[in-house]
This record gives sequence, structure tokens and C-alpha cells, in this order.
Amino acid sequence: MPDHATIGHVHLRVSDLDRAISFYRDILGFEVTQKFGNQAAFLSAGGYHHHIGLNTWESRGGSAPPPGHTGLYHAAFLYPDRQSLATVLKRIVAAGIPLDGAADHGVSEAVYLRDPDDNGVEIYRDRPAADWPKDPEGNLRMVNDHLDLTALLNEAP
Repeated sequence: MPDHATIGHVHLRVSDLDRAISFYRDILGFEVTQKFGNQAAFLSAGGYHHHIGLNTWESRGGSAPPPGHTGLYHAAFLYPDRQSLATVLKRIVAAGIPLDGAADHGVSEAVYLRDPDDNGVEIYRDRPAADWPKDPEGNLRMVNDHLDLTALLNEAP
């Protein structure tokens, strides 16, 4: 894989397209770039053609897979800074969406929740690489520490 390769997009089957669009647009802050009737939509950040594809082609009115089965664990969305992450978290809290958890991983700060179709979602921000925790030999040492959500929310405008 080339050094500068990235993950381009995630495409999700959803049961209700408008409900899914509302979550990804109104809560997480993505923009709709294209919509195909009530069957599919594409959303992005920063003018890219799409980071998220949503469709009901095989899932309209369907239910989420039961726990304990294979499938998507979560899609992670990287926000550019702590204030941007705080702003999205503030919208999540205001909408009454429950959180699955939150963690300070040393390299990043992450908040976990579920979309309306029960897909796992991680919203996070990276710390500068110079601040990443290292072991005595200089190897990366990620952690799973408590993230102070009150302090994070206090950074939202």
C-alpha cells in the first residue's frame, strides 16, 4: 500500500434513508452531495465527492444485525481539532443520542455512539504525532484512558 493511501468512503445499508441522512448531516455535520430519490444518498466533508454512501437497495425497513454476528464494528470519522469534535458532541448530546463510550487513546480522543440503524460510529480527533505516548524504547504506546466529556464539551462554541 502506498504511504499516502487513505480510506475513501464507507457505504452503509440503512432502513430509512431520510432518517440516516438527518443523522449524518444534522448531527455529525456532513453535507449531502447527491441523492437518488429515496434509494441512496452520498455525503461528504470539505467538498470531496463522498465519504459516506447510504442506500436502501436491500435494506428498506430492515432491522440491524443481532449482537454477536459479524459485520461493521464502527466507522470512524476524524475531525480536524478538539473544538470541532466538541461541537459535534454538543449536537449529539442535544439530540439525546446515547453514547456507547468515550476514551483518551493517547494518540487521539474518541467518542462512540450508534447511528439510527445501530451501526457503530466513532468520532475522534488526533493529537499531533509529537505528543503520542511512547514506551521507553520509543515505540508507540496507545492507551484506553478516561476521556473527560465535560471538559471536551466546554470547548464547544
